[in-house]
Amino acid sequence: MKIAAIRTTPLALAFKEPYHWAGRVDHAGAVVLVEVTTDDGLTGVGESVAAFPAEGTVTALQGVAPSFLGRPVFDVERLITQARHLGSFNHTPWHANFVLAGLEMALWDILGQAAGWPVYRLLGGAVRDEVDYFGFVQGDTTDELVEDARDLAAAGHGVIYLKVGRGTAADLRNTAAVREVIGDRLLRLDPNCAWSVAEAIHMIGRLRAFDPDWIEQPTPLQSIAALRQVKEAVDVPIAADQAVFTPADVYEICRQRAADAIVLSPHEAGGLLAFGKAAAIAEAAGVPVCLHGQSVSGITDVAQHHLGLRTANLTEGNQMMHQLLVEDLVAAPDLTPVAGKIGLLDAPGLGLELDRDAVARAAELYRRGPVGPVGPASLQGGRS
Repeated sequence: MKIAAIRTTPLALAFKEPYHWAGRVDHAGAVVLVEVTTDDGLTGVGESVAAFPAEGTVTALQGVAPSFLGRPVFDVERLITQARHLGSFNHTPWHANFVLAGLEMALWDILGQAAGWPVYRLLGGAVRDEVDYFGFVQGDTTDELVEDARDLAAAGHGVIYLKVGRGTAADLRNTAAVREVIGDRLLRLDPNCAWSVAEAIHMIGRLRAFDPDWIEQPTPLQSIAALRQVKEAVDVPIAADQAVFTPADVYEICRQRAADAIVLSPHEAGGLLAFGKAAAIAEAAGVPVCLHGQSVSGITDVAQHHLGLRTANLTEGNQMMHQLLVEDLVAAPDLTPVAGKIGLLDAPGLGLELDRDAVARAAELYRRGPVGPVGPASLQGGRS
């Protein structure tokens, strides 16, 4: 069974409401849909994370495609490893990871279909029957955040996740208000690299009153030493996120004891296999891992769910992102958590059924770009 064709389609994924995080507000995310077809007619689906414009990611995927065509689909490790050493990927490993992850997802989807097994079984089998996901609080004002946090708690999420890094007064006000409405549920705070070491130590000291489960990536991503300095100065757990991409980054975080948890996605790691290697390094160091999310559709969330089912040192409260979209690209499986949890997937491969109409609308929205404030009307031809 050999790779016959690789198709790439840039898509714009519109958010239901403006997505606030430290330093910016997003109205949509860009991904590239990757479809790999074999010579015996199987098609695997994946998605690569991109930025607007997504042509750079499309060009990179098309640039490596010739090295995949005509090759056995079973040689996942060999194909991805060889692709990492093509052209400028030697000098941009993080970019390579984001580009290649969607291609690798599609290969695993094919292998699962060919074997008649879900992907997590091909990766070693499930170590749990369900994966727990946090409730991701959305909103601009404190009142909006409180309303959403209340709804997420009522839906049964045991972990609530709140973006901070929006200014001292706003962070303290928002955190206090969300803590009040969620009761004793775990509360995670993420400033997305917004603070210096001194600012992080000061802010964590003030936020400690709200009993955060952890503070995620408080300092700029370039310095593991800064992260370690904060971890050593505070008594609130610290999670590494943007400072961790490759398995080598995971090793260095663990070697320097710079974080209490590692937040990572297959896009950052460079695929499902690379994520497994990274998780194993963290497990050897006694550090748990948490599934991270970019601005992606249910395609990635399904792929990550397979990883969650088979990763031994996984935390509670993992991240998914498709629920923030105006519409998802996935018609099946149902990715609605029940009390914050999603169970085993039984369909072969990733088990995805694409909503082709939704894909077409996302492709059209991308072609019409640039993407500003968007909503359901813009997807049907209204102003964007």
